[in-house]
Amino acid sequence: MRPTQWVKNGLIAVAPAAAHSLTHADVFWRTTTAFAAFCFMASGIYLINDVLDAPSDRLHPTKSLRAIASNELSTRVALTSAVVLIVVAFAIPLALTRPQGLLLILGLYFVISISYSLWLKNMAIIEMGVVASGFFLRAYGGAVTSHITVSTWFLVVISFGALFLVVGKRTSELKYVGVNGTRPVLAEYTPEFLRSALTLSATVVVTGYCLWAFDTSTTGLSANLNDFIPIRLSVVPVVFAVLFIMRSAEAGDGAAPEELLLHNRTVQALALIWVLLLAWGVYG
Repeated sequence: MRPTQWVKNGLIAVAPAAAHSLTHADVFWRTTTAFAAFCFMASGIYLINDVLDAPSDRLHPTKSLRAIASNELSTRVALTSAVVLIVVAFAIPLALTRPQGLLLILGLYFVISISYSLWLKNMAIIEMGVVASGFFLRAYGGAVTSHITVSTWFLVVISFGALFLVVGKRTSELKYVGVNGTRPVLAEYTPEFLRSALTLSATVVVTGYCLWAFDTSTTGLSANLNDFIPIRLSVVPVVFAVLFIMRSAEAGDGAAPEELLLHNRTVQALALIWVLLLAWGVYG
């Protein structure tokens, strides 16, 4: 079920927080409900994915330690648990009034994730976009659940930020693990291509975030604020985090986003600074 990866579901709170709405009781309840639903859904998907990937996981230095790959958990128990978790995930939004938006997002996440596990993971470029879509759906799901109108720049930042993290992980995998049976699609990539993709996505992320932070329209981060200087200063930790992740990926030390956030002190410090600046600007 990979509870350490539930930290990615924190993206659900980004849109409500940026819209100065997270402290409202109704929005907080909706955000918490969406977070729980995604935790159950993602856990069910992880179990199904691990059952399908068990043969290749046994060839990986660390994935071979996963419960199913190491035969600590039977396939029958894993699949039964997955079905229960996914059913509960779809049931949780029913506690909300007008749950249709969250149900649709969960449905899209389920279909895309299963499609990835079955065949899309072997399609170069497409597989990176599919993985990135999981991050996007979480962030957009937070907005949809609380009926918040989001900025176009917010969608750009989330979309390309997710792609940036995925490309960084592939860059590190190609350098650290190489091309083998654990992720055959790596054979379709070259270090030069991944380096270019990393630079491209990083450029769009930084540009998009700057435009979102400086945007004074109704959906911009600087909208209707008496003190928008902290919001604009938040560009600094974002840029430094992007540069740090790029350096780590090039060195072969790139890790999954949740691993960076949970274990890397530099990323933790930059994330904390960003959160404090955002909170100061929006709620201060």
